Amino acid sequence: MSKFRYALLELNGSIEFVEMPSSHMYQLTALNQRLHKELGKLTAGNVPSLPAVIAEFDQLEIVSPKYAVTGGLDYINQLERTFSSIREKEYPLISLLTEIRALQAQLEQWYEEEELV
Repeated sequence: MSKFRYALLELNGSIEFVEMPSSHMYQLTALNQRLHKELGKLTAGNVPSLPAVIAEFDQLEIVSPKYAVTGGLDYINQLERTFSSIREKEYPLISLLTEIRALQAQLEQWYEEEELV
């Protein structure tokens, strides 16, 4: 079994590839779906546009120099920064940030353990 899986994310015709540990890909997909479900409930003026996970796969070979792979931890760190900057007053944003930060902590631990191997 491969250590990594890849997610294809799409937003307004732009695509992005994210590399995740195989053991954590389902969490990224579930988190992405939950965030999309909750985005419409946010009332702040700076609600981000969020790409949707449209596919997962085990192997990836990018042949166009136009695209690159974003590491899972880098992607989650950016997601956390984006959501922590939302100034929401009506909707309890803390539960979304808690989910993002939980996956962030799991990925940090995974990468630390992998460095030891």
